[in-house]
Amino acid sequence: MSRSGAAPDPGRELRPPVRENGALPGGGAAGQGSPGSAGAPARRTGRATSWAGRAAGGLAGGAVRLFLVVAALFWLLPTLGLLISSLVAPTDLNDGGWWQVFGAPSRLTAENYERLLANETITGSLLNTFAIAVPATLLVLALGAFAGYAFAWLEFPGRDWLFLVVVGLLVVPVQVALIPVSELFGTIGLFETTAGVVLFHTAFGLPFAVFLLRNFFAEIPRELLEAARLDGAGELRLFTRVVLPLGGPAIASLGIFQFLWVWNDMLVALVFADSAHPPITVALQQQVRQFGNNIDVLAPGAFLSMVVPLVVFFAFQRQFVTGVMAGAVK
Repeated sequence: MSRSGAAPDPGRELRPPVRENGALPGGGAAGQGSPGSAGAPARRTGRATSWAGRAAGGLAGGAVRLFLVVAALFWLLPTLGLLISSLVAPTDLNDGGWWQVFGAPSRLTAENYERLLANETITGSLLNTFAIAVPATLLVLALGAFAGYAFAWLEFPGRDWLFLVVVGLLVVPVQVALIPVSELFGTIGLFETTAGVVLFHTAFGLPFAVFLLRNFFAEIPRELLEAARLDGAGELRLFTRVVLPLGGPAIASLGIFQFLWVWNDMLVALVFADSAHPPITVALQQQVRQFGNNIDVLAPGAFLSMVVPLVVFFAFQRQFVTGVMAGAVK
């Protein structure tokens, strides 16, 4: 019972203390020692820090994008200059650089390409390049796939030592083999023939193909191959029905690399190809005049030789990216 005789208030004990003139009952001033007042600046500081971090991250991301765009423009500048030079008459190029077309677009013309396609040497060299690049690519893919599967899943004596020899062949430069292979091809009648160039590219492309495909095929789960064997699949059927479909991205990536290497090669073609029927790289080199740059032939010819590799790359771009990412993950 209270002194006044009134009934006690049951919620009085749970009420918060009342501030009097800005002071707490314990003697502390308002805003001092209060948990709520101490946490408010911390929250405001955290918000300011988060906004500053986001702003700094946005500025950094924008700077990186700007740098990549500028780098890409500088990287593509020679290609753009080559394209414009191939579309400008030689007399106009002699008057100034290729950048003058931005002020006079009427100077662009397709006469250079018309004369180039009328040149039987250039058109024939394109066909010769296809005759070299396509077989050299297909042979490397076929032989490399068979050898990669054998090194990955077949047991035979000396397998590991033989694979080390294949890996060691990766470091052998092409220049070392030019003279001995030339003597060998001259003896067997393959010197200055398309077949000789194809065999040379195939031989030097196989070590990398075997190394790449063997490592890719070795990542295939063993249980999957054992299940196929239990179903009665032989080694050839297992290779064609299971291994090849799973290794498609790696094979496509290897095919793109091999095709680009062979298509853009000039050293091997200069040594082993028939001078009367050269590939495009040698044919363009032969078009250089003694007292002039012959830009009306070289510019459209060089750009035309770039179109085919670009078409091949973009046609198999998805498989190429998949193969590269799969190799990176594994």
